[in-house]
Amino acid sequence: MAETERRGTPRPVTLVGEEILRRRCRPAGAADFGSAELAALVDDMFATNSVAEGAAIAANQVGVDLRLFVWDMDDDWGVRHVGHVLNPVLDELPPGERRLVEECEGCLSVPGPQRVVARTDRAVVRGFDKDGEPVVVEGRGYFARCLQHETDHLHGRLYLDRLARRERRDVLREMEELRDGVLARRARRAGAW
Repeated sequence: MAETERRGTPRPVTLVGEEILRRRCRPAGAADFGSAELAALVDDMFATNSVAEGAAIAANQVGVDLRLFVWDMDDDWGVRHVGHVLNPVLDELPPGERRLVEECEGCLSVPGPQRVVARTDRAVVRGFDKDGEPVVVEGRGYFARCLQHETDHLHGRLYLDRLARRERRDVLREMEELRDGVLARRARRAGAW
C-alpha cells in the first residue's frame, strides 16, 4: 500500500511547552522494526500531518518518544516527496557543499507564526524504514530544510531555539493570538477524516 493513501487516525499535535518536545527521543530498536504498532504509528503520523496541513511531523509531535519522522510535501521545484525515516542522522556536509539560506519556517507545534531561519540548502539523512531497511534521503531547498527541522525535533529542539530571545518571545505572543483558529481548523479537518 502506498504511503500516500488515506489511512491512519489523526492524533493531537503536541504544542510548545509540552515536555516531550524538549527531550531527545529514544532510538528505534529491533523490537520496533516490522511491528504492527510501528506501522500504525507511521500511518497515524501521515494522517496527523495531513489534517494539520503540514509538510512533515516528528513522533514527539504526536506524543511518542521515538526517533521517527514522516514527510509528504512538494519541494521548490514542485516535486512531491513522501516517506518516513527512523533513527535519522544528518550527514556532515563538506564546507564547499554548505550554503546557508535564510527562509521562512513554521512548525505544527507552534501553530500560526513563521520566522526566517538559516539552514543549509542541501541535507542528507541516513536511517531506516519501518521494516529496518537502510534508507538514504537527500533533499535540496525546502525539502532539505524539512529534513533538518524534523531531525532537530528528535533532539528536543524547535526552530524557536534558532531565534534571538526577543524574536522567540514575539513568536510565542503571535502564536497565542493565532492558536485557537489554527487548532479549530485542524479539528474540523480531523472530523472530516
